[in-house]
Amino acid sequence: MTGRPPHFSLTGPGTSPSLLLKEVWAARRLIDVLARKDFYVRYRRTRLGMVWAVILPVIQATVLTLVFSSVVKTNRPQAAGVTGSSSYAVVVFSGMVAWAFFLAAFTAGSTSVVDSSNLAKRIYFPRIILPVIAVGTALYPMGVTLGVLLVLIATLGGGLGVATLWLVPGLLLDVFLVLGMSLFFSAAQVYLRDLRFAITAATAVLFFLTPILYSASSLNPRVLRVVELLPAGGPVELFRHSVGGSDPQIWHFVASSVAWTVVLGGLGFWLHCRRDRVMMDTL
Repeated sequence: MTGRPPHFSLTGPGTSPSLLLKEVWAARRLIDVLARKDFYVRYRRTRLGMVWAVILPVIQATVLTLVFSSVVKTNRPQAAGVTGSSSYAVVVFSGMVAWAFFLAAFTAGSTSVVDSSNLAKRIYFPRIILPVIAVGTALYPMGVTLGVLLVLIATLGGGLGVATLWLVPGLLLDVFLVLGMSLFFSAAQVYLRDLRFAITAATAVLFFLTPILYSASSLNPRVLRVVELLPAGGPVELFRHSVGGSDPQIWHFVASSVAWTVVLGGLGFWLHCRRDRVMMDTL
């Protein structure tokens, strides 16, 4: 007998957007409990506990500041994009706070559905809450590092002021950006497992292309046009803006981040609505 080998496809009724939103809202307490649990479990058996949430970004920002200011000589205001009385170290750390949250939340959120398959196969709940939990977990260390940043602004960055309030829209954009991207990639990775490794490689490159350590204005105009289209630049620029270290192209970066949020967030929500009931059967 000849012909194509038998095959089957998993299909099922989708979940309406309104119903999915209602289910997520009904699970809001579960999301909060699991996000707090994941955060505390991460540091439960360590001697320093949650101090690691502060130490790691501080060490990374310190090393990068020393390397780029001493070796690469980017401590000049025109090269670093620093204005006013802010120091290069504060500008770098402000960008690192935004980037660290983006990286931690996106790395966990983009793989959350596949990584939680053992739990999700046992009982039904909206799979969309898994990336939401991942983003919520990353907010806890973000809160700690934000506190450190405020101290640095008050002591080394010229003092707290009205400009410091730019941290609020920077944080909101960071959260919604990483949530939108996590919604899309968490669903897409169920069907394309190579995305895990592609995301790891892409974020490693993205770190150096995002204007955290340098001013985007120092880039070649052609390179700048590409860098402005990358997703994480908006939150980083807003955080740097709060300490007087943003670029003149700040709103180009913000517009790109908003576009990534809307497009990938919309596609991700649609995928979860369409495949929510059959996602786990594919794993």
